[in-house]
Amino acid sequence: MSNDLKRTLNLKDSVSVVVGSMVGCGIFIVSADIARQVQSATFLLLVWLIAGLFSFAGAVAYSEPVLNIKEDGGQYIFLKKMYNDLVAFIYGWTFLIVIQTATIAAVCIAVGKFLGILFPFVSSQNYIINSPFFQVSTQQLVALLICIILTYINSRGIKYGVITQNIFTITKILSIVGIIILGLFLGCNYDVISSNFQHIFSISDLTFGNLEVIATASVGAIFAMVTWNNITFISAEVKDPYKNIPLALVWGVIIVTVLYLLINLLYVFSIPLEQIQNAPEDIVAVVLMQKITGAVGKLIIALIIMISACGSANGLIMTGARVYYQMAKDKLLFRRLAVINKKTKVPVNSLLLQCFWVSAFILFCGNYSQLLDYVIYAALIFYVLTVIGIFVYRFKYKKEDLHKVNSIFGIFFIIVGLFIIYSLSMYKTLHSMHTFLLISTGVPVYYVWRKIKSINTCTK
Repeated sequence: MSNDLKRTLNLKDSVSVVVGSMVGCGIFIVSADIARQVQSATFLLLVWLIAGLFSFAGAVAYSEPVLNIKEDGGQYIFLKKMYNDLVAFIYGWTFLIVIQTATIAAVCIAVGKFLGILFPFVSSQNYIINSPFFQVSTQQLVALLICIILTYINSRGIKYGVITQNIFTITKILSIVGIIILGLFLGCNYDVISSNFQHIFSISDLTFGNLEVIATASVGAIFAMVTWNNITFISAEVKDPYKNIPLALVWGVIIVTVLYLLINLLYVFSIPLEQIQNAPEDIVAVVLMQKITGAVGKLIIALIIMISACGSANGLIMTGARVYYQMAKDKLLFRRLAVINKKTKVPVNSLLLQCFWVSAFILFCGNYSQLLDYVIYAALIFYVLTVIGIFVYRFKYKKEDLHKVNSIFGIFFIIVGLFIIYSLSMYKTLHSMHTFLLISTGVPVYYVWRKIKSINTCTK
C-alpha cells in the first residue's frame, strides 16, 4: 500500500463517491433516445433493468480483485496483475484520452446546457469566439469553468473534494426522491398507463433483432451508470478498503438502480410514449415536472440536473487523477505526475493534466452525444476484459487462498457486455471503429515509452 496518500474516506464517504459519480444528468435525458430506439414502454424499462443488473453484476464481480489484489490503483492495477504491463498501460492510456476525460467533458457540457434554461445567454449557439477555424460558445465557457473550479477544489485536498461530493450527492438524492414522491401522488395517469402498456409483453417479443436493438439502446442507460468502478481508483484513501470498497460498490449500485427504475416508471406511468420520444431537448424530466408543477417545473429540473451533473463531475475528477498518478509511479507516464503535494496530500500534477485534456474535449468537441458513444464503447471493452481477468487471475494463482465471489455474476456481466459491444459494432460502426483506433494507439505509445525509458536508464 502507498504511504503517500492519506486514508480519510469511511464507508459513508465511499458510498457517496459511488452514487455521486454515477448519478449525473443521464437519467433525466437519455430515456428519450432509448424510447425512440426501442419503440416500447416495456422495452424502455427493460433496458434500464438490464443496465442495472449489468452494473450490479459488475460491482459484485469487481469485489473479488479488490479483496485479492492488495495494491492501490483500481482497475489499472487489476489489469496489470491479471495480464501484464502492456494491457494495463493501454487501459490507462485510453482512460486518459477517452474514458474518464471525455465523460467529465460531457458532464460539464451538460451543466452548461441546463444552465441555459435558467439563463438563455448560455447557449451552444451564442459564440464568444466565432472564426472559421475555431469557435467557443458560452455553453462551452461554462463547462470549462466548471471543470477548472472543481479541479481547484480537489487540488486543495481530499477532504475538500469529499465534502463537496457529499453535499452534491445528498442534494441530488433528496431531489430525485422528491420528484419520485411528487410523481407517485400527482403524476400517474391511468389512461397513459393503459396506452403505454396496451401490448402485453411476451417472451416471443425477445427476438434476436429486438435484443440487438435493446443492447444498442442500452448505451445511454449504461452511460448513466458506468462510473461505479471509480471508487477503486482511490483505494489508497479509503479506510479499511477491503471491507468498505466492496460494500460501497454493491450498495452504491443498488441505490442508483432503484432510483433510476423508479424515475423511469414515473415517466411511462405519467407521459405518453410519443411525448417521451419527442421531449424538448430530450429532457423527459422536464415534461414530467411540467405535468406536475406547471411551467416552474422546467426551472426546477434544470437546477436539479445542474447540481447532479456537478456532483458527478466532481467525483470523476477526484478519482480519475489517481490512475495517472499510479501509472507515473510505475514509470509508465511522466514521473512528475506521481508527485504528491506535501501540503494537500493529493496528486496535483495529475489533476492538472486531466483538467487540460478535459478542456481540450470541451473546446474542440463539445458534443454530448458523440462523447457518450466514444466513452461507452471504450469503457465496455475494458470492463469485460477486467471481469474475464478475474478468471485468469484465479488460474494464475490457483494455489493461493483467494477470496472468490459467485462466478455467475462475472459470467452474466461478460455475456451481456460482449453482446452490447457486438451490437454497437454493428449498428454504430463508424464511432466504434474510431474508438477502437484510439485504443490501439496505446500499443505503439507503450513501446516508444519503454524505449525512451531504457535509453534514459542506460545514459545514467
